[in-house]
Amino acid sequence: MWRELAPIGRHPDSHGYRRYAWTGADGECRAWFKEQAEARGLTYELDRNGNQWAWLGDPCAGDAVVTGSHLDSVPDGGAFDGPLGVVSAFAALDELRARRATFTRPLALVNFGDEEGARFGLACVGSRLTSGQLTVEQAHRLTDGDGVTLPQAMEAAGYDPDALGADPERLSRIGAFVELHVEQGRALDLSGDRVGLASAIWPHGRWRFDFRGEANHAGTTRLVDRRDPMLSYAETVLAARREAELAGAVATFGKISVEPNGVNAIPSLVRGWLDSRAADQESLDAVVGGVEKAARAYAAAHGIDLDVVRESFTPVVEFDHALRDELARILGGSGGTDLKVPVLGTGAGHDAGILSGHIPTAMLFVRNPTGVSHSPAEFAAEDDCVAGVLALADVLEGLACR
Repeated sequence: MWRELAPIGRHPDSHGYRRYAWTGADGECRAWFKEQAEARGLTYELDRNGNQWAWLGDPCAGDAVVTGSHLDSVPDGGAFDGPLGVVSAFAALDELRARRATFTRPLALVNFGDEEGARFGLACVGSRLTSGQLTVEQAHRLTDGDGVTLPQAMEAAGYDPDALGADPERLSRIGAFVELHVEQGRALDLSGDRVGLASAIWPHGRWRFDFRGEANHAGTTRLVDRRDPMLSYAETVLAARREAELAGAVATFGKISVEPNGVNAIPSLVRGWLDSRAADQESLDAVVGGVEKAARAYAAAHGIDLDVVRESFTPVVEFDHALRDELARILGGSGGTDLKVPVLGTGAGHDAGILSGHIPTAMLFVRNPTGVSHSPAEFAAEDDCVAGVLALADVLEGLACR
């Protein structure tokens, strides 16, 4: 399975993946998922929001156990973020069939669409729509860098955008969702464990900073006569680092758009996107508030107009404690404060976090020896991936085969 997925959407120069929602590479990944489902005799289903499901047992019976992740990527992303959870889901089912496990609850494998938000700027679109956290009206306003709207992209890919919307009936059929994911950090590597459990997802969000100045000639305009928004932006980037260090959080300006974007032109507009995450809401508010305060001071000093827009936000997600402790018991722990399986917090968002307000959710992490993610250097050793598959199989057996 890994070999089949590996070439899809891989850029020949960067060696990273560009599997963006509703593009050709995304379509190839979707075709692969459907083929894997049908090869195993599972009931394949595409929901109203473009999420893919593969069912063992009656999809309408209720109290189903669901596992899976996503197949899309960030720009030049790694091979493991998302796909490891989907491949492991199929492999875990194969393992359970080899064990001749008898299922007493329906089991579903899922590929959620557009988790990374690389094309339309909003993460977890498929699960947000399903849970009602993203309305149809909001979804229809999502636009990519070329001005293509989400409905237009879906229609071009052969899907019906008129069906978009909340799907409470589908969620009501799910009794537990367990997502396996490569760890996006080095906690497991430092502790020497191959597999860990998630405790919570840090609150996080994306803010757009629009610095508006005045375009002018780079060679003839005196420094004192310039209204250069790039200066205010640059100072704000440094402020974000300082504020994050003070709060024990993280803050990153990882995307920038410049107009008119000429080497010999002073910009008229610099638009930067801030991603910030912290262990608690108070710390996150302190970081973002501090960055905005500094940005406004810098903008005022340089004669720059500034608009700050919060584009997305996810509050802290505490995964279901009962389900987490059940997973720990299945994997050899004793539950409560004596968990033998390490429990990790994470600053990365996931579909499991979006769904957690509606159904019991849990996450398994697989060791990442470098801690690198969202990069072609993202890596997990084969032995650790196999350990993840076996852990997921044990969990599914414990939840769905009793």
